[in-house]
Amino acid sequence: MQLGDMPADQRILLPVRAGTILGSLAAALLLNFLPWKNIAVVPDFVALVLAFWCVRQPRLVGLGAAWFLGLATDVGNGVLLGQHALAYSLLAFAAVTLSRRILWFSFWGQTLHVAALLMLAQAVGLAVRLATGADFPGWSIALGPLAGAALWPLVSALLLLPQRRPPEPDRARPL
Repeated sequence: MQLGDMPADQRILLPVRAGTILGSLAAALLLNFLPWKNIAVVPDFVALVLAFWCVRQPRLVGLGAAWFLGLATDVGNGVLLGQHALAYSLLAFAAVTLSRRILWFSFWGQTLHVAALLMLAQAVGLAVRLATGADFPGWSIALGPLAGAALWPLVSALLLLPQRRPPEPDRARPL
């Protein structure tokens, strides 16, 4: 069997580029800044992409990136400073801690883990808002994390695409 004959899911991934990580996090941040606050089904794109990179690259993306992205989200959305930073930091801690476990599962098992991580982040943000005197928004608040978890296979496929470039066969070296 030649290297080019291997199925795509059994190939070794190429190293991730820092530009891919930064670009995906910036795109997720811009998606969070779009004016769709009143739509309950819209997931938290920063939390989803942050969870992906914390699971896939725990040495490159962790608590510092989560804290910075949380502060940027708070400033960009004009909400209580630190609420998203705390939620994203706890999300990143849990994702980095469980990263090796999550990767053992299939996409559907990973989806369940990610649903729990996104629910955790949403619950922390809700607890902060309730502690500051906001009203309970209703149980529809759980739809966003569930929609984000449903997007996990698509997000995984898109963000791993740059690492799955076709192998360049080297004619001088048999493999």
